[in-house]
Amino acid sequence: MKDKNFEILSIAQDTGGVKDAGPWITAAKPEFTVLIDDQHIVTQLFHMVNVPTAVWINEQGRIVRPNEVAYVDNRYTAMHRVEAAPYLDAIRDWAANGDRSPYLISESELKERLQPPPPERALADAEFRLGEYLYKHGYGPDAIPHFKEAQRLAPDNWNYKRQAWALSDAERDYGTSFMKEVQKLNGKPYDEPRKLPEVKKKNN
Repeated sequence: MKDKNFEILSIAQDTGGVKDAGPWITAAKPEFTVLIDDQHIVTQLFHMVNVPTAVWINEQGRIVRPNEVAYVDNRYTAMHRVEAAPYLDAIRDWAANGDRSPYLISESELKERLQPPPPERALADAEFRLGEYLYKHGYGPDAIPHFKEAQRLAPDNWNYKRQAWALSDAERDYGTSFMKEVQKLNGKPYDEPRKLPEVKKKNN
């Protein structure tokens, strides 16, 4: 959709940086720009809690749809129960129609969804940053209590959970694993449900 003035900017949020994320990016051979955020700045600035997550930003640099789950296919639908197609259709509509797209949300809803996070989230971010700092400076075991505290303060933040578990032995240090935590949901949504409007498609 580049001919519609549309561009994807993909950001890998990985404390390990190029060492950990680079091989995956190289293997994927993306035809769009990919950056690596080894400090999870994007997670914190956009209040993201999971991946894949997308934010729509227009030509003026304004957010027109805040972050929400954005799968590109249905490979993991059995786990998260989110169909990819409706969101991809919405993106195509926005690329084609811009400000006239029915998928853009109102100013009032935008303000509501872009509210500052609660104080606990700010504390969780600080704990996570401290854990990352310790890990990167060779104090991995000392980082674990801070990663655990970040998870306690922001229990819905899967980005923090996954990253902490990946930097150590999850079973040994946290008594859990990614799949165990998903199974504990017992049918509860893995992602925050999307809020796409019902749009009637025109017949060609």
